[in-house]
Amino acid sequence: MAEVKKDLGAQWREEWAVAQKIKGPNLKNSSVFYRNIEEELDLSRQIGLGFPIHTPSHVTDFSSCDVLGMGATGLLREEFLKELDANPGFNMGAGGSRLLDGTSRYQDMFERELAELMGVESALVVHSGWTANQAIFSTVPRSGDVLVYDELMHATALSGMKVSLALDQRPFRHNDVDHFIEVMESVKESTPLVKAGKRCVIIGVESYYSMDGDICPLRELIEAAKEIFPQGNAQFVVDEAHSFGVCGPEGLGFVRQQGLDDEVAIKMVTFGKALSGSGACILSNNTIRSLLINQAKVFICSVAPPFTLLAASRAGVRLMQTQRVQESRDYLHELTLFYLDTLTSHPVYKKAHKKGILDIPIHEDGSWHETPITHIVPLWTRRQKHALYLSFHLTRDGINGCYIVFPIVGKGEDRVRLLLHAHNTKDDVRKLIDSITTWTQEMLEIEASGDKNRLPSAARLAFDLIKRDRQIANGINTINGDNAVDGANLLNAINGSNGINIAPLVSGISRMNNPDGITV
Repeated sequence: MAEVKKDLGAQWREEWAVAQKIKGPNLKNSSVFYRNIEEELDLSRQIGLGFPIHTPSHVTDFSSCDVLGMGATGLLREEFLKELDANPGFNMGAGGSRLLDGTSRYQDMFERELAELMGVESALVVHSGWTANQAIFSTVPRSGDVLVYDELMHATALSGMKVSLALDQRPFRHNDVDHFIEVMESVKESTPLVKAGKRCVIIGVESYYSMDGDICPLRELIEAAKEIFPQGNAQFVVDEAHSFGVCGPEGLGFVRQQGLDDEVAIKMVTFGKALSGSGACILSNNTIRSLLINQAKVFICSVAPPFTLLAASRAGVRLMQTQRVQESRDYLHELTLFYLDTLTSHPVYKKAHKKGILDIPIHEDGSWHETPITHIVPLWTRRQKHALYLSFHLTRDGINGCYIVFPIVGKGEDRVRLLLHAHNTKDDVRKLIDSITTWTQEMLEIEASGDKNRLPSAARLAFDLIKRDRQIANGINTINGDNAVDGANLLNAINGSNGINIAPLVSGISRMNNPDGITV
């Protein structure tokens, strides 16, 4: 008899189902302020994309940012407690913003240590990567400068750009050096002050891209920029959120690994990814530091980071440089190779890949033993809703796979983002692959059946919760009087059938067109 796996996804399904509850129609007599908001949220709920705050229930971690396992193993906690013992008189709060009373001697010491370690004049520690990118991209580009950036730059950087003094902002195709050159040449020819060397081009890229897991061709971009602008007025900002701690000597990051420190004006690193803490740091020279502390509103108007954040970050940086963590980095690389080799050689994956059901775009050619790779290994699911279905399946097996859909990624680029960790074992990876291929086999069978309304088993459990809740809400076992809602009918509704127009969700322009008053 086949072993029956324990269902570990019930909590997640309940949380997801609660997040899909339609609320707008119940607020007809309430304030228009709240009614309008709930109706806006109902657009996502109608198609199963209301996002809940999820309390962890997994037993195997393939999603968190604790890449080096400092959190999962308790290593960071031990080092953090040592830091507390060494500084018994610390204050819990900072006491004010950095320009008022918030700069402690401890923070000053930590920033000096970081600057020396990273080989820069200034290390400016802030609350988060969001704070850092907002400060950089809203403040560093001056009036008349031009912003050129990879189209897949993080939303935190794009948010800063929106309020930048540099009104000329031009993306280039992701990791496409040729298109980058075209954009830079266009800037040169269309912007006389930049061509004359009197204004600058600020170039924004990431080292490791968080949604694709690929690596920036930074050396080629720098060489091209220097050739086009030999006067040195093309300067790079590199977001190292996902590479700091993971690569380079002592984990000092991608730019250091590539030997490009002198070619990059600003680096942003975070302590909440590989180091399992919180906060971020802007690495630059003192000119950039002075500009940021005088003009970056997000810095000026924020209370300084508290001692606990600083102490955890300092503990993480100290651990990052140890031999034990270097062994973790080496193991992580080996584990990533093992995962890619094992998954892509599985006959079910091969069949599904050929049919376009599953894809790992940056590893299509099997060259991961010869080219640099990252620990970020998303599975693209080309069919509508498949990322959500796979996520339900993984969570049922106790694995925390996160589904990513439009508008976080482009249309048709839905995926489950997976991250490998130094605390994962090869048995964990085998369990992950078994879960993926079991779901994949189920999807192949459904596709072969030709039944477009058939839900995979784990997803059916989730959608049945919506059916139950909405039947209870209506007080009967049918919706709209006479149409029984089973999993297939609900799926039709969620996929835009039964007269429900999902276009407004994509466009964000108008309300859901549902003239019959059907609630699904």
